[in-house]
Amino acid sequence: MRWIRSAAWIVVSGGLIALGVFVPALLPPAHAQQPTGSVPTVTGSPAGPIVKVDLSISQVKVYAGPSTYEYPAVGVMLGGETAPALGRAGGKDDWIQIYYPGVPGSTAWIYALYVSLVPGGSLPLVGIPATPSPYSTPTIDHTLAAAFIGQQTPTRLPTFTPPPAPLVVPSFNDANPTRNRGVPVGLIILSLGFIGFFGAVISYLRGR
Repeated sequence: MRWIRSAAWIVVSGGLIALGVFVPALLPPAHAQQPTGSVPTVTGSPAGPIVKVDLSISQVKVYAGPSTYEYPAVGVMLGGETAPALGRAGGKDDWIQIYYPGVPGSTAWIYALYVSLVPGGSLPLVGIPATPSPYSTPTIDHTLAAAFIGQQTPTRLPTFTPPPAPLVVPSFNDANPTRNRGVPVGLIILSLGFIGFFGAVISYLRGR
């Protein structure tokens, strides 16, 4: 009876395995759900005029306003880079306002000499932004500055004190006012030299 139960258990297990393997293959495949609505198509707006930095320039600065000394620089554009052109500064036709994201208002100004306008044409005039005020005005605290400046103490110049007695300057006199009337020593030396020279000549002639 035990082997009959074991055989029945093997047959039942094999049947369940076969049912799990072959039955899903007989079923029709399930398809993903398809949307019933239409997908909108994104269309871009027509591009307006753009500025292109000359290729001969490595980079050019862009400013917060149409001036290099009244407004700070807010970024740079590289040679060949383009940006949408928005307009020209009123009264300063050599400055073009461009779209420059990442700065306040997403606008900046570039000098027209360094760029070309594509397509060529006229741009509308735009207002010039107000000149930015400095963040702080440097002031000097004179009280604080005086604390670091050393105070010079006046010193009294030395005064000349005359000697108690008049200064005596000694005078020197010649100890032997009479001049020596003997033969000069130089003349004696010169005579001895001549005598020696003639003696040498005579000795040389005798030797020959």
